[in-house]
Amino acid sequence: MNKNIRIIIVEDDIGIAEIHRRNLEKIESLEVIGIAASKDEAMTLLDVLTPDLVLLDIYLPDGNGLEILRELRQKESSSDVILITADRDMNTLQEAMRGGVIDYLLKPVIFSRLEESINKYLQQKKQFTERVDIDQSMVDAMLHSNTSTQTIRLPKGIDGVTLDKVRQLFHIEKQLTADQAGELIGASRTTARRYLEYLISSGELSADLSYGSVGRPERTYFKA
Repeated sequence: MNKNIRIIIVEDDIGIAEIHRRNLEKIESLEVIGIAASKDEAMTLLDVLTPDLVLLDIYLPDGNGLEILRELRQKESSSDVILITADRDMNTLQEAMRGGVIDYLLKPVIFSRLEESINKYLQQKKQFTERVDIDQSMVDAMLHSNTSTQTIRLPKGIDGVTLDKVRQLFHIEKQLTADQAGELIGASRTTARRYLEYLISSGELSADLSYGSVGRPERTYFKA
C-alpha cells in the first residue's frame, strides 16, 4: 500500500482503548491517529481527521455508537467501521449490518480475532487499489468469506458465557485466586479453576504461587 491506514478508536474505557492502540501498532500499515471517549469527541475527530477506519464502541457517556454510524452514513463518509461492543442484542447487530459495518466484535475482544479482521480489511483495501475490474471469485471472497464469522471452538466443559464472566473479572481485579473468582461469578472453586486454567492455556492469564496464613500454597491468577 502507498500509505498507512489511519484509524480512530472510539471507546469510553481509556484502558481498553489503549490496549487496542498498542495491539494495532503491532500490525504494519496501520496508524492510530486519535482516541475518543465520548460521542462528542468522536464526531469532532471524525470531521477533522476523516480516518480510513473506525473502531467504534456502542455505549458512550453522551450517546450511542449506532448514532455515530448513522451520522457517518448520512454524511456519505468514506470511513469504514468495525463495531466493538458488549451488546449481544440481535436488533443491534441488524442495525449495524444495515449501517455497513465491516465487522462486529463482541467484548472482551481477543486480539487474534481483531487482528484477523484488520488483516482481511487491509487485503481488501490492497485489492481496491490494485484492481480496475472485478470477477465473481473476487466478489465472493470479499462478501462471503467466513473468516470473520468463524466461532472459536471451546473445549468440553468450557462455556462461552461463563468464560466471558471470568474474563471480565480481570478488568476490575488485578489478581484473584480460584476461590475468589468462584465466589464472584457464583460458581465453585473447581469450576472457576477450570476456566482460569483455560485462560492460562490461551495466553490471557498467568499464575503464581502465594502462601496463606497457614502456609498452604495457592495459585494466584493475573493478566499475562
